[in-house]
Amino acid sequence: MDSLRTSFRAKVPYASRAKLSWVPLNATVAKQAEDTYVGKLFSSLEDDKFNQLFLDFRYTCYRLETLQRYDVSYEKEEYGRFLAGEAQGESRGITGWIDGTVSKAVAAGKRMQRVHVVAEPLSDYLRYEFGWAYEHSTAAGEDVRLIPVPSGQWPEGIPHYDYWLFDSSVLVAMYYEDDGAFSSAEIIDAPEKIVQANYWRDLAVALSVPYRRYTAQHQQQ
Repeated sequence: MDSLRTSFRAKVPYASRAKLSWVPLNATVAKQAEDTYVGKLFSSLEDDKFNQLFLDFRYTCYRLETLQRYDVSYEKEEYGRFLAGEAQGESRGITGWIDGTVSKAVAAGKRMQRVHVVAEPLSDYLRYEFGWAYEHSTAAGEDVRLIPVPSGQWPEGIPHYDYWLFDSSVLVAMYYEDDGAFSSAEIIDAPEKIVQANYWRDLAVALSVPYRRYTAQHQQQ
């Protein structure tokens, strides 16, 4: 871990600074997002404006996941079938994500990336997410990465904070209940928080391993 952190700081000079200067990747995109979304609180993942964010970004879409279980409505039936030992079959949630978002973004030359901090041994939900979601989204071109940690530990410098970051300039905080149920999502416009989210992204990517490498290594064990 220490060698990874040293390597990261060598590549990203601002990593250890308390205050960072930041210029949006695209000022026009940032201004358009501000005019459209700032101060917006989304109470549903089905909100049209929330989903529009995944169509409007121009270059990069990043997600930090920190929970060991997510309890969202569109996964409940599929997760129940997984726990019952049934075959996957058609999965409405992941199919919609791939066909409606990932495949279109990748085909347009955009980058879809996520990092998930996962506690080992893996929870039932994570085993479901790996086999029924990540397997398919990585095949479609999403860059899924993992930071594995022993249960009860946490990677230094990574927050317990879920968020989306679009084009390095549009930050959406994701809020969940203690049981993993979705509560709300909020557009965050404070510049210092956007800077912090960019730093967390770079650190998380530097500390992570690609999903395919992780699963290949564990299949050999």
